[in-house]
Amino acid sequence: MDGGGRLDQPLMRSGLSGVEQAGTPSDEPAQSHARIRPRRRRRRRPAWWRTLRGHVGRWGDKVVRLPPPRGIGIAASALLLAASLGYGVVKGQHVADVVSWFKDARDSVANSLGFRIAAISLTGAKEVSREEILTTAGVTGRVSLLFLDVDVARARLLANPWIADAAVLKLYPDRLQITVTERQAFALWQKDGRVSVIADDGTVLEPFVEDRYLGLPLVVGRGAQRSAKGFLAIVDRYPDVKSVLRASTLVADRRWNLRLKNGIDVRLPEANVEQALERLVELDHQKNLLSRDIAVVDLRLPDRVTVRLSDAAAAARDEALQPKKKKKGGDA
Repeated sequence: MDGGGRLDQPLMRSGLSGVEQAGTPSDEPAQSHARIRPRRRRRRRPAWWRTLRGHVGRWGDKVVRLPPPRGIGIAASALLLAASLGYGVVKGQHVADVVSWFKDARDSVANSLGFRIAAISLTGAKEVSREEILTTAGVTGRVSLLFLDVDVARARLLANPWIADAAVLKLYPDRLQITVTERQAFALWQKDGRVSVIADDGTVLEPFVEDRYLGLPLVVGRGAQRSAKGFLAIVDRYPDVKSVLRASTLVADRRWNLRLKNGIDVRLPEANVEQALERLVELDHQKNLLSRDIAVVDLRLPDRVTVRLSDAAAAARDEALQPKKKKKGGDA
């Protein structure tokens, strides 16, 4: 107690248990209800990092203080307008028209500078007209010699089946030279009931037959257009066969049959075609084989020739071979 009869310390403390309140001594320190977290030590950045951050900050402040460039609004408006026009062109499917307009404008400028095509030299064209060649190559009255792409022009010319090769040469300032090598009509090719005009390499030149091509040899069958050149070259060596030949049919892409003008079918072997044709010519000279009433001459076997008569000839032969009945007669 102090001098006034008062206690120096209060007997009760907040947070003490009942034992402690009664004055029982305790060795455990008083604990607070709130959990104390340890303070994290801040990591110190290296010196180069602080220097770099300072430079960036100073430059950032300078950029922010700069006034906007002059004309930036006009540039942004022009960019927005160009984007809108581009979107409209693409959405409206006018890209080809815009490209054509730019090409015409470019060629107009080049023509005004003296690069207009004033003279065109064309050689080698017989089946394809001059107008068709120039149109196919993309040579018009507006195109300039400066911007004419000769590689594209040649590729477009080669897409024509009549043109086997082409050369396009620019002679500055105003001359153009075009040379073409054409394919020749070689034969008629029949497939699936349709007849086309083909070249000797098998290229289909025309999907129809004009009167001037009716005298060409006829080949029939799938793949016959590719093998016709070699086979018809062999037939040409035998004029007697060629003069009576109507059509040549490729069988299973392996061998050929001949249909003659009188309806006889000649079956040729897969190999040794020349020997088979020589035998056919020899038999025709000796026995007039190809003038007889027969339907098929089979030359596929090297050691024999098989002949099949026509239906009328076979019936006449059967009737001739039947035994004749004896007539009953005599005097009674």
